[in-house]
Amino acid sequence: MTSPERLPVVPPVAPTTPRLVTSTAAIVEVTDLGKSFGGLMALDGVSTSFGVARITAVVGPNAAGKSTLIKTILGLVRPDRGRIIVNGHVVTQDWDYRRGIGYMPQAGHFPENLTGREVLSMLKHLRGSSAELDEELLDAFALRPELGKQVRTLSGGTRQKLNAVIAFLFRPALLILDEPTAGLDPVASGIIKDKILRCRESGTSVVLTSHIMSEIEELADSVVFLLEGRVRFDGPRLELQRLTGHQSLERAIAALMQGGAS
Repeated sequence: MTSPERLPVVPPVAPTTPRLVTSTAAIVEVTDLGKSFGGLMALDGVSTSFGVARITAVVGPNAAGKSTLIKTILGLVRPDRGRIIVNGHVVTQDWDYRRGIGYMPQAGHFPENLTGREVLSMLKHLRGSSAELDEELLDAFALRPELGKQVRTLSGGTRQKLNAVIAFLFRPALLILDEPTAGLDPVASGIIKDKILRCRESGTSVVLTSHIMSEIEELADSVVFLLEGRVRFDGPRLELQRLTGHQSLERAIAALMQGGAS
């Protein structure tokens, strides 16, 4: 058994040889992505891909580059170098790709004077899609009685439920979920995790961030671990645990952090 005082380390991926992504089974392809803010290098040669009908967890400590990576995929941040392809569309060249993404930020912000029902109606009008909507979570969360209330009167947990409903509403090919269970009670947390798994089974690709390692162990097929803006591990979750010699994902991630700090 591995001693907890001496954790095995996976060597970091060399940033000088970015991996060119050519797999046809990837819904997102990221190649040699770089982004700095002033003197801070947020992303430093990040290359990775997110598989079709798979759940990929992007993990790392604070300021590792997770949020910047997600925002560049969403087109909210323009990279300094590199390329992102989402479902065949080159980001920065064709913004229509975002119609195929469902995004759940860590905290949803909605017009405070609108009711929940008006928020949903506004988004449906803006999207202008005639496709069948996925309103399963409205009933699973028992949220319909709350939709007549103004957003400013809703509790934090109810806002988060509305946030989740919106992410899944248009049946996107790609779901990007930032701390999806934050602020939810155990029952609601279980509902959204079951929903994520069902979406994966039906062919939806999921990218999520979470600081709850047990949640990632429960959901993720693959892990992309970022540290100081670089990819330190990119592969199946079980392979990460095998390479580090830890059955616990939390200890496996700790091993990577020790390796990156050395």
